[in-house]
Amino acid sequence: MLRFMDWSVVAMGCALVHASLGSWWWERTKVRKGRSPDQGMRFIWAWLPLLVGLGMIGAKVPSLLLAPHPVVMIVDTLNVVLAVTVLVLALGSGRRFFRARSLRAPE
Repeated sequence: MLRFMDWSVVAMGCALVHASLGSWWWERTKVRKGRSPDQGMRFIWAWLPLLVGLGMIGAKVPSLLLAPHPVVMIVDTLNVVLAVTVLVLALGSGRRFFRARSLRAPE
């Protein structure tokens, strides 16, 4: 039963990666039709699911495939770097969003 739950995390990571690629494709289609892209949301909807999905996949796949301990440690280290990157990107986007919102608010 536990293996099924581990593989379901991997499947969710794959779904997030596919959603990110679909979002990227959708934005490119909208831009081709003449609409102007929303750069902030385009960035979030393309990169954030991709990075989170890769983190989810990297967290479970090495142990599920019975990789040697050094490989698991290297992938875990890369996941920590990826998590810090996602945190920095999310905080920067949130700051940009709230700053834009506060500038629009009438006082």
